[in-house]
Parts: sequence; C-alpha cells; structure tokens
Amino acid sequence: MSGGEAGQAVLLERIARALEQLVPAPAAALDWLAAPAYVLDRGGPRAVARLLAPALDLLQGIDAQKAQVVGNVARHARGHAAHDMLLWGSRGMGKSALLRAAVRAAQESDPGAIALVQVAPDALSGLTGLFQALGSQPRRFLVYIDDLGFEDGDSTGPRQLRSWLEGGVEARPANVRLAVTANRRAIVSRHLSEQDDPINPRDVVDDRLALADRFGLSIGFHACSQDDYLAIVGGYAAAHGLAWDAGDALEWSKRRGGRSGRVAWQYVTELAGRAGKALG
Repeated sequence: MSGGEAGQAVLLERIARALEQLVPAPAAALDWLAAPAYVLDRGGPRAVARLLAPALDLLQGIDAQKAQVVGNVARHARGHAAHDMLLWGSRGMGKSALLRAAVRAAQESDPGAIALVQVAPDALSGLTGLFQALGSQPRRFLVYIDDLGFEDGDSTGPRQLRSWLEGGVEARPANVRLAVTANRRAIVSRHLSEQDDPINPRDVVDDRLALADRFGLSIGFHACSQDDYLAIVGGYAAAHGLAWDAGDALEWSKRRGGRSGRVAWQYVTELAGRAGKALG
C-alpha cells in the first residue's frame, strides 16, 4: 500500500468513528411493569414515575360519576369484566382528575395491577402499536385520551376509534380499556345544517354520534350548582387548612365566568397564595 493509500485509509477510519459517535445508542426497551403511569406522544412512549391525582374524597359534586368510574376501574384492575368509558360534558368538572384518581386508588390496593397510559392527541396514529406492546404484558392498562375531538369531514378518525372499541383487526387487547374525555357527547362538532340537509339529513351525524354507543359507560358531567361549587371549595380548603369566605368564593367564580371544580381549585390556589402557603 502506497503512502497516499495508507493516509486515505486512516482518514476513512477516522470518519467512520466520528459517524459512529453521532449515531445515538439504541433506546432501552420500556418496562411496562415498573411505573404507575406512562405517556405516549410524538416522541414515543415514556414512563412517569409518579401519578399525580387528587384524593377521591376531594372530588365533590360528582358523586354518581365517581361511583361509576371508580367501580369500573377497580373491576378492570382485578381482571374482571370492565367497560370502555366516555366521560363527556362541562369543562373543569373533574373528568380527567377522576380518571387519574380512580387509577391511583386501584394502585393503592394492588400497586402493580394497573397503569394509566395517557395518549396525546397528536399521537393517536401510534395507538395500534401501543396496543400491540401492552397486549403481551401481565398487567392491566387504562389507555386515556384527553379532550378528544375530530375535525369536520374527518370520517377516518371516528371509524378508527370504533374499530379499536369493537373488535376490529387492530382492536385494543383484553388487558386494555379505553377512557376518553370530551366536551361533547358526540365527540365531534355538530351544526344545525346537518339536521336540515335535504340530501343527506342524518348519515354523517349518525356515524359520529354512534361513537358514544360504542362505550360501555357514557358518563355526563354538568356545570355545578352554587351549592356544589361551594362544597368543592370547602373540601379543598379544609384539606389544606385554609380559611375562606363564601362571598369571596362566589365573586371569584363570577370573575372567572362560571362555576366548576377547576375554578374552585384555582380559588383555593389563590387562597393559599394569599396565606403564604404551598400546595402539594
């Protein structure tokens, strides 16, 4: 080998080593048995070390909904027959908080029995792969999609969701149940023109509304009354040792434009700030 060829070989070797250093090491396989919760987003699935959720007794004004969700999640965690769930209705009334709290309550009885997997709206295309990964695990999972909605004219999304729920080729496995929160029972927007169209009066609407019928539990959450709102504030305030005034709490809700569990928590956060306290 000539001197020029030897030098070229050394240069190529250096380039190869530099390229190897640029290639990231393969990601370690995710342990689906180790964490209480997981998240699936565009970057793929990842573990969450701590499932943050309020105590169940702090979720007031939704007693009937709480009983259904907690009971269904507990049945699923024990390996008994359980339903997919659609939680729909008013914003800020505790739909997602209740799901997290129900899973955490089930974990307190049996830490390894069930995990929550939250799927970001931009990662729905990864659900089929997620189901394949979860189906082989000796554990139960509640796959949770928050604030789901489909754009007008989107027929693929609703039909794909129906397939996941109803035993299609890519349906969720037996150890997985789906929980979806939405602001509307129909999941998709609905216009008066859909009812008045003389050419196609109901087909599109019925196809979308039929989604709700695919969930074993379809649970409505409605705007809370003044008494319920004050009860929620009182529960949160008592739990954190905060003094409060009903008139001040109602004034806060008026400034926020409505009464809900979320507004009650925001008011209690304000109370804690005024008192110089931290909220866990």
